[in-house]
Amino acid sequence: MKASDLRPGMGVVIDGKLCICAQATHVTPGNLRAFVQTKLRVVRDGIMLEKRLRSTEEVEQAFLDKRELQYLYADKTGLVLMDNQTYDQITTPLEMVGDSVKYLKPDTTVVALMHEGNVVSIELPKVVELAVIETTPQPRGSTATNQMKDAELETGLKARVPPFVEVGDVVRISTEDGSYLARAK
Repeated sequence: MKASDLRPGMGVVIDGKLCICAQATHVTPGNLRAFVQTKLRVVRDGIMLEKRLRSTEEVEQAFLDKRELQYLYADKTGLVLMDNQTYDQITTPLEMVGDSVKYLKPDTTVVALMHEGNVVSIELPKVVELAVIETTPQPRGSTATNQMKDAELETGLKARVPPFVEVGDVVRISTEDGSYLARAK
């Protein structure tokens, strides 16, 4: 495929390495030739690469399979995920997921990109609901807006929440930036 057809989420092989495209911008500067500025995540080590490709340059596309997997648990070997259709269990290294594991609680369904039977990337849901296990009590008379306090959630994630949130409340957290959205009903 041509580099100008590259889109975020696509798998490509660049310099012999399997990469996931995180960003692709087509640039046409004045009287110069057009090019595609890309940000690629190398699957093996998770490093982000910035690569400039000519728009007409041929890029080898890696075909990725998108599957819904259920997160079961994490241990020293990695995350254990179960395929919802075949009930096969797949272990994925913790390094591949990084801090995203703090957004996952058991039985959460995630979308995984797979290449040759191995999980290469996990897409978290946009919003997760987690219970507050530790936070400071609301000080009396604190009715000012935009005050936030620290809270620890059931998965170990630390977030900033409004002062009215108490221990035991379930809150909605954005997985994109870890920000508080609302109390869950």
